[in-house]
Amino acid sequence: MDTNYQQATYAYRRSPDQDAAAPVRHPVIVVGAGPVGLSAAIDLAQQGVPVVLLDDDCTLSTGSRAICFAKRTLEIFDRFGCGQRMVDKGVSWNVGRVFFRDEQVYSFDLLPESGHRRPAFINLQQYYVEGYLCDRALELPNIDLRWKNKVIGLSQEADGVVLLVETPEGQYTVACDYLVACDGSRSPIRGLCGLESKGRSFRDRFLIADVKMKADFPAERWFWFDPPFHRNQSVLLHRQPDNIWRIDFQLGWDADPVEEKKPEKVIPRIRALLGQDADFELEWVSVYTFSCLRMERFRHGRILFAGDAAHGVSPFGARGANSGVQDADNLAWKLALVLKGKSSPDLLDTYAEERQAAADENIMNSTRSTDFITPKSEVSKTFRDAVLRLSKNHEFARRIVNSGRLSLPSVLADSRLNTADTEAFESMMVPGAPLADAPVVPATGGDDAQWLTACIGGQFAGLYFAGQGGLDDSVLESVRMLAQGDIPVKPLVVVPSGSRVPAVEGIAVLRDEHGLLTQRYDGKAGTFYLIRPDQHVCGRWRGLNVDLVRQALARATHAAVEYKLEEGVPCPAMH
Repeated sequence: MDTNYQQATYAYRRSPDQDAAAPVRHPVIVVGAGPVGLSAAIDLAQQGVPVVLLDDDCTLSTGSRAICFAKRTLEIFDRFGCGQRMVDKGVSWNVGRVFFRDEQVYSFDLLPESGHRRPAFINLQQYYVEGYLCDRALELPNIDLRWKNKVIGLSQEADGVVLLVETPEGQYTVACDYLVACDGSRSPIRGLCGLESKGRSFRDRFLIADVKMKADFPAERWFWFDPPFHRNQSVLLHRQPDNIWRIDFQLGWDADPVEEKKPEKVIPRIRALLGQDADFELEWVSVYTFSCLRMERFRHGRILFAGDAAHGVSPFGARGANSGVQDADNLAWKLALVLKGKSSPDLLDTYAEERQAAADENIMNSTRSTDFITPKSEVSKTFRDAVLRLSKNHEFARRIVNSGRLSLPSVLADSRLNTADTEAFESMMVPGAPLADAPVVPATGGDDAQWLTACIGGQFAGLYFAGQGGLDDSVLESVRMLAQGDIPVKPLVVVPSGSRVPAVEGIAVLRDEHGLLTQRYDGKAGTFYLIRPDQHVCGRWRGLNVDLVRQALARATHAAVEYKLEEGVPCPAMH
């Protein structure tokens, strides 16, 4: 039986740091135990980095808040060890429907092909996500989670950051090599640094109502434009666990947020949608406005900003929590390498570069969604309504409809950590792309299906497609050399269906039983992919050349010791 995470409270405990004569220094302090801060702490801890996680409260989020968690985010949660728990509790969905006035104009499927471990999305209340992540964090011995520890002052020095922390038992000072600020849209850390986020605010208001009821609506995303039960506005309906339904009503800028939250205003709106005889209870109600904005830079010396502290978007498209978790996924492996002395601190600049670009992409899509959903002139409304009418029968119009383009992971195509293709590939797994999952079976025995992303885990990995010819001694020697480097590359060898390959110590041999992995990666015999710890491609080749892979690895890590290629092959300096 699930803990009641809505009511859960976590005990404040006095830390030995509070009794120390001088500030105790830690490798990393993360501020904010929401989905992003917990993700960053878990990821770092699993890579062997001790983490102190500070939160100024002792409870989880109130109400459902973020509810849509995307396939890529679920794959990250799988790596943390709590993805299955989220999927088991959540409501999985792939299908969305768009309505205009009193009829459905079309539907769409976000994951039309088979052979993926996770659905396009699950709906799961934020307090469950935080609760499951918190449970996982408490299992890890190198996470020190401190509730009711509020940062009220900081100073950044050349070699770290010193924090002044307020607790129920008074103040204390603590230091760290790096500070990760995941403390939300109003980020006190950002304020203490004298920094700000800039962008565009939208003059509209929306009502969120969490409604408890039993209904036979399918587990789909339903979006209405100008429905008869809420004229000239929009409505969104999502199913959540525990017979909770999330309903968003557009209200308009002139709506009084205090009045609109009153039950006597909310209940008639819900009855207009569900029917006058509908039996339901209000669980949670909120009225919100929103902005699309971001900080100019996500790294300021030894302070790194992630999630809503770094960027904010409208709720349309489920881009907030998903992009924040992907911030943590991008940052943790880089920070771990820097702290272990294996990479230059300049590697952290690429966190800022990559995730600033991702934030810009999310803000662009979120702004376009909001402009389509909430037209601010008669001309734009006329255009929108014409597109919706055409979309019922015309595919080209459906591509213009924007009820909230749903979150997709960013392709880091312009990252300086990538090694560009030098040969032709017919695959979307370009350098910078997040991995596409596929089912595999261990080739050395047994028929229990596994998944590529689970086999790779959270370290650098090399994916070699052996083809029908199988493995030869030179390939084995090459992958062993990569596995034994200062920054090891986990070797995975893919063989076709029907292959039976002898066990090879230290090498995972995977049988591509359905051919999906070979298809998705254009895995002709001899093809090799180098995969980052956050499971983005950083290089690919039509043959396995250890020197070229090591050069790509040095580029992807800003290696502290520059790798020199054999004479005659240039090696760009890593600074």
